[in-house]
Amino acid sequence: MNHLATADYIVFFIYLVVVVGYGYWVYHRRRRDEVNTNDFFLAEGSLTWWAIGASLIASNISAEHFIGMAGSGFAMGLAISSYEWIAAATLVIVAVYFIPIYLRNHIYTMPQFLAQRYSDTVSTILAIFWLVVYVLVNLTSILYLGAIAIESLAGISFTTCTFGLAIFAIFITLGGMKVIGYTDVIQVVVLIIGGLVVTYLALQLVAQETSGTQSVWTGLMSLRQKADGHFHMFFAKGHPYYDVLPGMALVTGGMWINNLSYWGCNQYIVQRALGADLKTARSGILFAAFLKLMIPLIVVIPGIAAYVLYQSGPFRAAMTDASGVVKPDHAYPVLMNLLPVGMKGLAFAALTAAVVASLAGKCNSISTIFTLDIYKKFFDKNASEQKLVNVGRWAVIVAFIIAIALAPMLRSLDQVYQYIQEYTNFITPGVFAIFLLGFFWKRATNRAALTVAILTIPLSTLLKFWPEVTEMFGAPADPIPFLHRTTWVFCIDVALMVVVSLTDSIQVKGLIVDRKMFRVSPSFVVGSIGIFSILAVLYAVFW
Repeated sequence: MNHLATADYIVFFIYLVVVVGYGYWVYHRRRRDEVNTNDFFLAEGSLTWWAIGASLIASNISAEHFIGMAGSGFAMGLAISSYEWIAAATLVIVAVYFIPIYLRNHIYTMPQFLAQRYSDTVSTILAIFWLVVYVLVNLTSILYLGAIAIESLAGISFTTCTFGLAIFAIFITLGGMKVIGYTDVIQVVVLIIGGLVVTYLALQLVAQETSGTQSVWTGLMSLRQKADGHFHMFFAKGHPYYDVLPGMALVTGGMWINNLSYWGCNQYIVQRALGADLKTARSGILFAAFLKLMIPLIVVIPGIAAYVLYQSGPFRAAMTDASGVVKPDHAYPVLMNLLPVGMKGLAFAALTAAVVASLAGKCNSISTIFTLDIYKKFFDKNASEQKLVNVGRWAVIVAFIIAIALAPMLRSLDQVYQYIQEYTNFITPGVFAIFLLGFFWKRATNRAALTVAILTIPLSTLLKFWPEVTEMFGAPADPIPFLHRTTWVFCIDVALMVVVSLTDSIQVKGLIVDRKMFRVSPSFVVGSIGIFSILAVLYAVFW
């Protein structure tokens, strides 16, 4: 039944009061008399390691995971977890190699890095690309997925949901990164507890349906028996979902490029660590890596449970639309609607926490890039700190207005998570090539970076529509999986940068890179070994 009981509203109201109240207290507890852009955009020196780690996860985990990844779990199974598990390994690499370079060179935004390492032209081009992708793809899809989930769970209209989520997120975002970071601690606790409750009850339901018991362990074993094909991490060519998750690309090639770019070259993510010292930043990132390992348990396993219940009958009607087409993205909302009174309110709060945290984090990054890399650079170089903060706040509001207008257009999509991954990857290879060579190859030149910045989207588009292109010449070809496209475009981009750089006059610009920066503490080494060991076991068991 698509409604919340009084007890559910009470649980949700408590969550709302705690988050808003805590955010208000954080804002006023350490509020400075003089407005400071570093404090507003970065919470400079204010976030502890656990706040950084929690904020990374809360900002990353959103409706695209609870709804989109659960939907992919329903459709294709555990293999979709590679996005989460490879991300855990990626975070270790980012903490060791990327963060020290940013902090040592006082980098506050990704376009700033590009301007310092290459030129203002490269910086501006990619700043515009990022703003377009963040608003049109990320912010819009997060808002859309959150709205359809709440609509399905509570029976509130889609339009009301989009406005409600936007207003809540705007309130958090206008307090700056300090408020976002510390309220994210509450958000991540709520979303993990709420997510685990849904997983627990979903497994109980599977056990009840398949064996007449309510044992969670029995439910988990039943998933392996009833949906064995959903518990493999490797898809060979010819598999129905090979185009989405193609073979070894899940642990090599495109998956690593995708994750390294997202976690290491993405304002939305890196921003959380840029206001801290190196030890605090690394500890926070390592904490986030451990949390990342458990995300499939709270989003993918419920999706597989919904698949088993669909196959056995109980979910058959709920998982199809009016025309009888199966809708994988309905999996998580359908499960949440089966929760008992009170627990449904907790799941509602968990989902809202995930959505609002991601919306707030994304909009803070949009605001940061627009204000510091577009407005200040091109419109008002002498703007006061107060004016820049005000511009940043207006950028938040405008971005949400655009997202609210565009969100309904995504209703026609089947698996929105794949939409997000595929279309953000139109610029991912070029961005990562520019950053990687900018970090570690002093010979990389501005003209090389500019060439890649201009050609990446056309190259990605060409490979996206490769079958249509080859058909024009009478040589039909199979579609290229987007993770393979990512790898190919990245390799072409790196080759272009090397060739163009070697034909330019020598250019050494801007960054301080010292091997001593990459040394890590013994405790960090132990934690990293623990993460890679867990990953080795997971892939060995489920390969």
